Amino acid sequence: MTVEVQNDTLLRALRGEETPYTPVWMMRQAGRTDPEYLALKQRLDLPLEDLFRHPEHSTEITLLPQRIGVDALIYFQDILTPLAPMGAEFVFAPGPQLKTPCDSLESIEALHGFDVEAEMLFVRETFQGILGKLEGALPVLGFAGAPLTLAVFILEGKSFGASADKAMAFLESQPEALHKLLEKITVMTIDYLRYQADCGVAAVQLFESAAFLLSEAQYRDFALPYQQRIFAALKGHVATINFAREWYDLADLDAAGADVISLPATISIREARAQLGSDRVFQGNLDNHLLAHGDEADIAKAITNCVNSGEHRGHIFNLSHGLLRETPFDRVKGVVEQVHAIRRDTKQE
Repeated sequence: MTVEVQNDTLLRALRGEETPYTPVWMMRQAGRTDPEYLALKQRLDLPLEDLFRHPEHSTEITLLPQRIGVDALIYFQDILTPLAPMGAEFVFAPGPQLKTPCDSLESIEALHGFDVEAEMLFVRETFQGILGKLEGALPVLGFAGAPLTLAVFILEGKSFGASADKAMAFLESQPEALHKLLEKITVMTIDYLRYQADCGVAAVQLFESAAFLLSEAQYRDFALPYQQRIFAALKGHVATINFAREWYDLADLDAAGADVISLPATISIREARAQLGSDRVFQGNLDNHLLAHGDEADIAKAITNCVNSGEHRGHIFNLSHGLLRETPFDRVKGVVEQVHAIRRDTKQE
């Protein structure tokens, strides 16, 4: 039975409707900067890969941001988790490390599909726990890593920073093998996100976190077509959000076919609508580095400008990327408070 959502502000924004205030959630809001999460993680003393797979703990962590007033929860999980049943298991020591290298055509061909319900029942159990405890208070979001991003993790064998030399060398030298890998990940991701939709999420976000590594030609060859297939397959199943880290071509972001486009910090909602149409729905886009390291007056100004640019219509407030580990938790709470304080009927300058 479907439970009516009490705070439907984000759902209305997803549909492009006017809202009395701009709804807000933040990437990586469940964890990292939250002292309650850090204390819980220390007390449980479990490897992250086990914490992600434990429904009771994952439920508790997912619910933590509710106390700061966000308008949606995103479930506590990692984009790498669904790779394990394919044969590409990552462990966290402390950062992600691939247990068995997968950087050849032979190892790519060995990766295989799987039944999500059979191999990842903890996902359904986690969503059941979250939705059961919420009792309709807030919508819940799901997510997955985009195929190119997951392929970069696999080929690197670990997390990547400003560069991913092994993965990019593979892209250049073995493009056909990379397309085979992307095909397998795409099929898995469609199944995984449809499964989350079946579990009751309000929307799902696709994370193309490796977008910034690519040239325009590479993005349109190895990233965009697979995004398009995923979003097309989810039409009619669940609302979708496209996040491509530091990708500034609005035409590419729009062409992916998601219901909502998450913008980088340097493009305002007003600018994006001028190019893509006044009815386009956007998410974003406070600079996550500014929030962590900037002057508080500059942060407050950036928040006000962002909210006013979105005009309380078809706009979900978020960051340019995930919360940085060093972001003061008081600033995270302050974002929610300030965004909510700017009302449609009381515009601030």
